[in-house]
Amino acid sequence: MMKQASEKRAEKSRTDMNRRDFLRLSGLATAGVIAAACGGGQPAAAPSGGEAAGGAAAPAEGAAAAGAVKEVPREKTLILMFGGQPGQFTDVGLGNPYATGASHQMGSAALWEPLYFFSAFADEGEQEIPWLATGYEYNDDYTELTVTLREGVEWSDGTPFTARDVVFTLHMLRDNAPVLTRSTAVKAAVQEAEAVDDLTVRIKFVGPRPRFMFEMLMSKFDTGIYWVPEHVFKDVEDVASFEYFDPEKGWPLATGPYKIVAWNTSQKFIDRRDDWWGVKTGFADLPEVERILVTPRADDTIMSQRIVNNEVDSTLDLRATTIAQVVAQNPAIITHTGRELPYGYIDWWPTSIWFNHDAPPYNDKNVRWAVSYSIDRQQMLDVALEGSGILTELPFPYYPPLMPYIEAAKPLLEKYPTNEFNLDKAAERMRAAGYEKDSEGFWVKDGERIQADIGGWQVFTDIGPVIAEQLRRAGFEAQFSTPADQGTRISEGTAKIWLNGHGGSIADPFTTLDFYTSKYYAPIGEPTAYNSRYRNPEYDAILDEMAAMRPDPNDPQYMDLYLKALEIWLDDLVDCPIQQWLHRIPMNTTYWTNWPTEENNYVNGAFWHLTFPLILHNLKAVEG
Repeated sequence: MMKQASEKRAEKSRTDMNRRDFLRLSGLATAGVIAAACGGGQPAAAPSGGEAAGGAAAPAEGAAAAGAVKEVPREKTLILMFGGQPGQFTDVGLGNPYATGASHQMGSAALWEPLYFFSAFADEGEQEIPWLATGYEYNDDYTELTVTLREGVEWSDGTPFTARDVVFTLHMLRDNAPVLTRSTAVKAAVQEAEAVDDLTVRIKFVGPRPRFMFEMLMSKFDTGIYWVPEHVFKDVEDVASFEYFDPEKGWPLATGPYKIVAWNTSQKFIDRRDDWWGVKTGFADLPEVERILVTPRADDTIMSQRIVNNEVDSTLDLRATTIAQVVAQNPAIITHTGRELPYGYIDWWPTSIWFNHDAPPYNDKNVRWAVSYSIDRQQMLDVALEGSGILTELPFPYYPPLMPYIEAAKPLLEKYPTNEFNLDKAAERMRAAGYEKDSEGFWVKDGERIQADIGGWQVFTDIGPVIAEQLRRAGFEAQFSTPADQGTRISEGTAKIWLNGHGGSIADPFTTLDFYTSKYYAPIGEPTAYNSRYRNPEYDAILDEMAAMRPDPNDPQYMDLYLKALEIWLDDLVDCPIQQWLHRIPMNTTYWTNWPTEENNYVNGAFWHLTFPLILHNLKAVEG
């Protein structure tokens, strides 16, 4: 009882503490990630290598080693800052999007065109955008899907893109699961695909799969299937190790209007390809962007300096405390909401604390719930984001099609309060897991303090240190870090607890809930597509039933299955919901206009997503 009274007094002191007090008393005020975010003033001198105005966007020394590079005027060049580790790319030469370690996010999305785009931000009725395909149709029971391809599409070597390429890619993924991106999901759905003729693909499923077109064959946000040319990949034995970058051969072949011409650890040059099939067929005009130049991300300070000085046109999204300064220092910089708060939009990537369910102590749901109860989320917003964020109780983005499901979950959230800050309940859960506090107030079991080494990406350097400090005060030996190999750690299971988002549901909760089915399980040491390593046969069975049903919030049977699955998820607290993710992306209008914004909502503004081609086809060069 004395411990509980003490914890209750501590809870009140935390609640009453303001932002500056928290930073001062925790020592975070002197930490670079927080101090930089809280600071003001003008940026320091810009780093060398960029041009503030005019001139050609010339390659750095050594860039031509990977291919011949011509000069392109700055006003025809889109310069972006994203990816890699600070100062260098780590995927140089991986032109194969399915190669181990490859990523489309550093500009390569300009090459990969889908059968359809889907823009969640476009007006209703305009969200599905036919591209390499012109139509699709399911049979009556959703066990077959027929897709009609667009006539005249070509690979960049002039070879026609046909149904055989689609069939080959689907079979390649099915037969290489779980190694290749999206392969596990394809194997779980596709029995066989066939080319009926050059422009017609028929896909036979293992059972009813009413979501397959939307989930797999439409590029939306950061997900979709990359189509590969059968005439190249049919001779590749090990797809995951095939690098596929050779400018002299024109590799990688793609259907998009761009090609990679040079690539080193500090720069990636992607030039427009004027023989693009879309122009030949009259489908679309060439994009006005003649060159995309991508440089690796840096910390917020350097990225801010470069965009304020007009040296880059857009960057990785900035932290809440930084974006306002950037907008204020250059009238040419806009965001999704123009030059007004909140400077961004809700992305499909709500943040949670994820747990490795194969690794003690986080394989115990009592410990997971104790972590959740130990986090004062409102204080996190006040301290790290100056109150500008949005909390979330569930791992779904707050998009209109999902709101009926979120509303239906309210009774469950009263029973399983995922956002509650309650140190008494945290202590109760920890004692149930066999822990007691030592003389310094840390939770101990079998002589060992509980460790909470929270990993995360650079974008979490605002909330990560605050959450770690809150957990330390609650008795966890916690710290936050951004390891260079964070992706490998969470994929292979050496990470036990980390911050990450969910690139899943947009209109149907099934997509995110499916991340936690055991088909994605792999033992520690083996890579996984979705990394919780959670297994629950009852949960799997419910998701299998949902997979065969057409999603509809007005269908009582479907809603009942959703709520049953969600209750299992909440009771186990598979991960710990923290916040909705706001993309606060700066966009510079000095050289380019018609960026996607709230007033011009043709697509989300993340140029590192697979919807990047829609941005490229809409950007307009500033005249004069």
